[in-house]
Amino acid sequence: MNNLLVVGSVAFDAIETPYGKTDKILGGAGTYITLSASYYGVPINLISVVGYDFPDKYFTLLRGHNINIEGVEMKKDQKTFFWSGKYHNNMNQRDTLVTELNVLADFDPVVPTKYQNADVLMLGNLTPIIQRQVIERLEKRPKLIAMDTMNFWMNIMHEELLKTIKLVDVLIINDEETRQLSGEYSLIVGAKKILTMGPKYLIIKKGEHGALLFDKDNAFAAPALPLESVFDPTGAGDTFAGGFCGYLANTNDFSFANMKNAIIAGTAMASFAVEKFGTEGIQWVKYKDIRKRFSTLEKITAFNFPSNIEV
Repeated sequence: MNNLLVVGSVAFDAIETPYGKTDKILGGAGTYITLSASYYGVPINLISVVGYDFPDKYFTLLRGHNINIEGVEMKKDQKTFFWSGKYHNNMNQRDTLVTELNVLADFDPVVPTKYQNADVLMLGNLTPIIQRQVIERLEKRPKLIAMDTMNFWMNIMHEELLKTIKLVDVLIINDEETRQLSGEYSLIVGAKKILTMGPKYLIIKKGEHGALLFDKDNAFAAPALPLESVFDPTGAGDTFAGGFCGYLANTNDFSFANMKNAIIAGTAMASFAVEKFGTEGIQWVKYKDIRKRFSTLEKITAFNFPSNIEV
């Protein structure tokens, strides 16, 4: 079985949505990705950084999911990264209220010796320079490198971002970021353009409308799981990425056909994340419930087109 190396923030969030608000709770891309991937039974190693204010109970939670946190540095003279945001009624728009970089301001990722045999590498949303440093500090290239990024880095580090994108196999971004990075309004045209920048595969996240997967010859569209209520979309994309990479690491099949299955795996995990605040929805999910959501996604995407239809 392959192992998964994850690089991403372990942080505090404070969230307000139409359904309520929280004080400081556990967040961060690295947290969501590793918790989500842990349900696919693969060894997981995490690289991140926290401050002196990060409580032991959260380390206990990560260890409880068999996540190796040897690569999580603690800086005893700084605070943990903190983000606060408020979501609008449609939950697709949010306002950032507070961003305190703290330990992330000078984060210099160290790859422990035990992490050097990474089979799958998932680069959470950090500066493209840090993402590239991790790739360069690995003694051998993983079988698959996936990367998340955002429009902020497109705005302020465009050239550095392009250098990093060139090194990865899978790029994971949303529809707005696809349009910005490609300069094309059509997602199809934009995807083709981005695939010339280096990645073999592109995943376009579309929130409540699902996700698209592209390589140079194929395309696949997956729906989101219909839910009665969405309490907090924070971390949904990272949870999706964790399920996606965890499934691929488990199956050791990086073909386009199996990536379609991985999209469904990620979609199922993201559906749990949005039903509660923060990471609460994915902290202790039952395997039978994950399989039930696989079945639901299979049912809502299946159809039998009559062969005798006249057109």
